[in-house]
Amino acid sequence: MLTTAEALDRVLAAMPELSVESVALRAADGRVLRQVVEAERDQPPFNRVMMDGIAISHSDFAAGIRQFPVQCTQMAGDAAATLTQGKCIEIMTGASLPAHADCVIPVERIAVSEEIAVLEDGYVAAAQQYIHPRASDHAAGSQLLAPGKRVSAMDIAVIASAGLTHVDVSRSPVVRVISTGNELVAAGQPIEPHQVRLSNGPAIQALLAQHGYPDCEHDHLPDERAVLTERIAGHLNEADVLILSGGVSMGKADFVPEVLAELGVKEHFHRISQRPGKPMWFGSGPDGQAVFALPGNPVSALVCCRHYVIPALARASARTTPTPEFAALAADVTFRPELTCFQPVRLISNAAGQVLAMPVKTNTSGDFAALSGSDGYVELALEQPRFSAGTSVFLYRW
Repeated sequence: MLTTAEALDRVLAAMPELSVESVALRAADGRVLRQVVEAERDQPPFNRVMMDGIAISHSDFAAGIRQFPVQCTQMAGDAAATLTQGKCIEIMTGASLPAHADCVIPVERIAVSEEIAVLEDGYVAAAQQYIHPRASDHAAGSQLLAPGKRVSAMDIAVIASAGLTHVDVSRSPVVRVISTGNELVAAGQPIEPHQVRLSNGPAIQALLAQHGYPDCEHDHLPDERAVLTERIAGHLNEADVLILSGGVSMGKADFVPEVLAELGVKEHFHRISQRPGKPMWFGSGPDGQAVFALPGNPVSALVCCRHYVIPALARASARTTPTPEFAALAADVTFRPELTCFQPVRLISNAAGQVLAMPVKTNTSGDFAALSGSDGYVELALEQPRFSAGTSVFLYRW
């Protein structure tokens, strides 16, 4: 069997890169950026006033002047006025600093009567106070965003500030999730005592959407070879990525690997030295489609989806590889050393602010209800049967 690292390397190496498309700014949120975004102008584009109040020349203050005739009022968005020596200009937050002014006195520090602004007794003003200098955030032409990041709401503001109405992003992958099993019954449908509710498909769809991949439809197929062959062939023609759940173990009804081979899907590996998720299968379709056949047990399916499918979609989208995250175990963990253990955890903090991973017990790999109280899982390397509390381990958030 492959190690978890070897399996992930093979998955990432097999992923074709998605094409680039230009989308309107409102449609870019959550997509992977594929262009450099440069500043259209200096930011701020002028010396920006940071407080409501009056703008003066600090040399007048230094000369002892404490009462300033109000020359005019300048709002944000008005063209910058030119200050006359010995006077002041009423100014609003966000306005452009008037010419010849180099000091802003907050409105709380003045009293205005009969168009004369009088400074508060004892107030000391400094040159350049409450002024946000032009280009102090960045200069025109500066690189603001680099390709490979997932566009956030803050990035939308940056892109809009660059004057762009459209931006280049990776095409959203078309993903199809297929649940297999005669025993599965969808929510809302009558169910017999010997059947179980279908939950893996909806959970996988939600996990993919959470990571920015919403184009994900679900299909439920019975353990019938002819039906599997016909329907999987149709999905292969439509999708960039297929994610199957169930039918990949060694049972008589586990037809998925044989059906995929008949459809021209090349197997890259079957089984990984990990728990849960040991039976996972991965291959490439005739046209480069990525095909993941995940175990049917819910915990195994979700762990494999998060550990292999999500990074694979990120690689196909040309997304920048995230910095590894670590946490310290909050309790001892003991397990079988011949397999890498993906241990669900709940995150807590100690008095020093350190992130701790508290193991969440799952009764079996079918105990998906226990995952509801978890924040992710940690990776515990094989060939080590015991990990003591305080050990630093890789953390993967759901």
